[in-house]
Amino acid sequence: MTQTAAARRPIGRTTLYFFGALGGILFGYDLGVISGVLPFIGKLWGLSGWDKGVITASISVGAIVGASFSSRLNERLGRRRTIMVAAVVVIIGTLAATFSPTFALLIISRLVIGVGIGLSSSTVPTYLSELAPARLRGAMGALNQIFIVLGILIAFLVSYGLGSSGNWRLMFAGAIVPAAILLAGLVFLPETPRWLVANGQEERAREVLLSSHGGSVNVDDEIGTIREVIRLDSESAKTRLRDLLTPTVRPMLVVALLLAIGQQFSGVNAVNAYFPTMLIGLGFATQAALLSGVLLGVTKFLFTAWVVFVVDRWGRKPLLLIGNVLMVITLVAAGFIVLEVHDTATKGILMLVAMVLYLVGYELGWGAVVWVMMAEVFPLKVRAAGMGVSSVVLWAATGIISAVFPIISDPGALGLGGSMFLFAGINVVLFFLTKWLVPETKGRSLEEIELDLRGRTHSKARA
Repeated sequence: MTQTAAARRPIGRTTLYFFGALGGILFGYDLGVISGVLPFIGKLWGLSGWDKGVITASISVGAIVGASFSSRLNERLGRRRTIMVAAVVVIIGTLAATFSPTFALLIISRLVIGVGIGLSSSTVPTYLSELAPARLRGAMGALNQIFIVLGILIAFLVSYGLGSSGNWRLMFAGAIVPAAILLAGLVFLPETPRWLVANGQEERAREVLLSSHGGSVNVDDEIGTIREVIRLDSESAKTRLRDLLTPTVRPMLVVALLLAIGQQFSGVNAVNAYFPTMLIGLGFATQAALLSGVLLGVTKFLFTAWVVFVVDRWGRKPLLLIGNVLMVITLVAAGFIVLEVHDTATKGILMLVAMVLYLVGYELGWGAVVWVMMAEVFPLKVRAAGMGVSSVVLWAATGIISAVFPIISDPGALGLGGSMFLFAGINVVLFFLTKWLVPETKGRSLEEIELDLRGRTHSKARA
């Protein structure tokens, strides 16, 4: 089906947002599945802590590459077709991982998967934010995070289901299903109205606005606002990465990078990727550890789903701050549990409770809200570039945590308890940085945020 036919076909908003956010499942599944794979390939190939860090972080390295190219592909192909390219790359990488005969080839396969995930993770939030009306944009952006945690939950369930057989290859193969559904669904979905107007396809943009916003939008006013922003952008030179450092955009770049780095340095992927390994190290049986991972996945899914209903009422910033407080408390508790509780069964159960509560705090704030805000804060002219840079930084932070955690949590280094205290300290710092630097964006259109930012910057310049 051509893009013209896709734009003109009547599409329900639920279908539009469902398939638009389905890319999050790719993100989540490939992040989560390694937690179930590690115990088996660790025994198969005798992996060290460094090896486990490398295989876990390899997807992040690939994602950095994918996110680096996302801005160029977004502007040239559009948001929709960039996500389709991402799905194809993930399918190719997943097939390679499933049949990899050696550890080295498995790392390369994970790198390829990461390229697709990087393209998807930096494009899907932009796709959703540009389709959703202002009053629903926070919820629709949070929908992306729901699909991410649903992907993680599915990965945990698949790992547990296959754990008794040890079939880690089939665990990897599971990613093909959401990738194929995403690819098929996007054939029938339109490009975003903002990209269409920017590329001289205004009539299609009107049709997409009616399809995605329904009767809640004055199409002429919306198109006029988009045109005005494009006109202002056209008066300046062609977009370059250094445009992100202009006085108008630089404060928002700082916010986006703070959110990107903070999301990962909060410690979440140490839990997502290594929790079963942690419990096995504390004396749990492999299947019991994998089942505990399922409980973490259910927690993540339920609280992320709840955020959808409150993010546009409570606001973004309060949720970030509440999340930080809960994460600090539970990480400190986890550190004391590891160091002070000596009974194996009691220690494992208490750690499970602490990590469940930790993930409640994370999903309330830094899970869904980060991706919502990163797609909101940048002006249209540099939105693709800003999301690309932010995604590169986020994936770099993910890779650092994934690679370093097995090393620092080793008893010869900080140990698991010391690592928990370290993450708690980072979350204290994030609380104050968020309080001082992060603005509130709820209930405002993307164009209103941009025009207001321009106005405040110009006012400061005149002063």
